[in-house]
Amino acid sequence: MSSQQTLRIGLCGIGLEAYWEQFANLKPTLEGYVESVAVHLEKTTGAELHNRGLIDTAPRAREAGHAFRRADIDILFLYVTTYALSSTVLPLVQRAGVPVVVLNLQPQAAIDYAAFNQLPNRTAMTEHWLAYCSACPVPEIANVLMRAVIPFHQVTGVLNEEHTWKEIEDWARVARVKKDLSENRLGLLGHYYNGMLDIMTDVTQICITFGTHIEIVEVDELSALRSQVSEAEISQRVADFNSVFDIQPDCPAEELARAARTSVALDRFVDIYDLHSLAYYYKGSGVPANEDTMSSIILGTSLLTGRHIPVAGEYEVKNAIAMKIMDSLGAGGSFTEYYAIDFADDLVLLGHDGPGHIAIAEGRTKVRPLQVYHGKVGRGLSVEMSVCYGPVTLLSVVEDTKSKFKLLVAEGESVPGPILQIGNTNSRYRFPIGARGFIESWNAQGPAHHCAVGIGHVAYTLEKLASMLGIGYYKVC
Repeated sequence: MSSQQTLRIGLCGIGLEAYWEQFANLKPTLEGYVESVAVHLEKTTGAELHNRGLIDTAPRAREAGHAFRRADIDILFLYVTTYALSSTVLPLVQRAGVPVVVLNLQPQAAIDYAAFNQLPNRTAMTEHWLAYCSACPVPEIANVLMRAVIPFHQVTGVLNEEHTWKEIEDWARVARVKKDLSENRLGLLGHYYNGMLDIMTDVTQICITFGTHIEIVEVDELSALRSQVSEAEISQRVADFNSVFDIQPDCPAEELARAARTSVALDRFVDIYDLHSLAYYYKGSGVPANEDTMSSIILGTSLLTGRHIPVAGEYEVKNAIAMKIMDSLGAGGSFTEYYAIDFADDLVLLGHDGPGHIAIAEGRTKVRPLQVYHGKVGRGLSVEMSVCYGPVTLLSVVEDTKSKFKLLVAEGESVPGPILQIGNTNSRYRFPIGARGFIESWNAQGPAHHCAVGIGHVAYTLEKLASMLGIGYYKVC
């Protein structure tokens, strides 16, 4: 479960040209440090790397900035190798125009003071020290970037240490999510579920904040595509269903065929509009073709969600974004809401009708027939699954009066035990602050009633993403 977008990373070191004539070995030493970061980035991120080496003057900085812009990089790692002038940094980042991560990295955890003080002269001492003084210009750089209203992020540590590499890789991961969001084409199919004021949102602000493109698509067109699906395609898709899902014995063959027809049409629909995510809801009453389409959509939307095209029901635009974020992180991201509280076991049941992220299911996802879709029109097949047992993260994209949007996050655990066998996704979740503590703390942040759940604990990375997007962040637990 990983992004298919090509991430482009810019890397350069910064230094001071005046040093090179004074200290013969300093420049090649610092260039070696930059190269070690380049090698690691290429090895671990799978990104397209653009390394401009060591930049030491303002003219070279401008030239590098233009080169980075031509390369269309997504993130710039600015390695402060020694003292460098802020006048070298400013034109570089201004022209690059992408998120900047300042790497404040020493070659070792500490200077060997005894060996240092035994160097033959103070020139040699100064040269050795200058390879350690990356921290020196960072306040100067921060001052100028803040005054220029250019956001920046930092990694402070030791070169070639595990913590340093983890931080650098995490920022690259965040840049990939941001890129996925900026290239995300989100289809809106139908309309809001009547009366759900919490999920209604300003889609223009969605585009501004996340860079996502909104494509309004029509149920009528999906129904028309559905009428063009052949019997051979239906048979093949039913076979696909049997391969992917655990089809329960009481599922009628005609319902499987109906769902297969819609699934094939959905795939064509997504291809026509090049959709990378989808939010939908439509009653369809009064138009039999549309009602037939929308009441047979769940298996098809679950397949889409499992192959990195997350689908949110009830036209939940913000949650489609949350699901896309989690999927881009490789965590999945299944559509969910409160189902009940188990006070006896001190846990919360969360789930939802409609599509589930089958790639993060515990075992195979069951398909069950429903005689009624509660609160909705029609009947048909639905999916029932629990999220993989183990660590999970909940994410809600919340509208916020201060920062337009914020990421609301909670880490917990999906645990085994009885679930509601009602043909819906539903799981049992335990949180470190207990069921009551989680419910009240989560609600206090004013989220919509839906959220996305993914596998693993990724709050630390989501905090970085919020920072890079310039929006709020709140972690419940």
